Amino acid sequence: MVAAASRDSGVKASSNNAVTAFSGIQWDKKMSNNCAFALLTYTLLQIFVVMGAIETKGMSVAPYFGLLLLVAIIIPFCRKYEQRWQNMAERGLTDQSLAAKFRKDQIILWVLALGLPFLFVAIFKSIAAMF
Repeated sequence: MVAAASRDSGVKASSNNAVTAFSGIQWDKKMSNNCAFALLTYTLLQIFVVMGAIETKGMSVAPYFGLLLLVAIIIPFCRKYEQRWQNMAERGLTDQSLAAKFRKDQIILWVLALGLPFLFVAIFKSIAAMF
């Protein structure tokens, strides 16, 4: 009886396995939305920042394949974050604990989404400077 009460201390799993705390927040849905917007932002930065920085003369298709590769790199990372939050219901965490974990994951996600395109530009520019 005590073990069951401690398991239900702050998080309940709804019928569709959404992570919902007593406050009614669906943390997995919030993380899914963050992943979607971060992926969209990352892709737009790749198109406008990275593609602008690595423009080549002529009709080379290589930069576009590079863009596809860079976008494909981030998709599994975002999916991993979504799956982590879908499985969070089984952990029995309190609302405060979920909020802290959510904020940490949200910061990491957005730092990567906003920082990686500029890191790629720096890498491309340093490689181009060598040759």
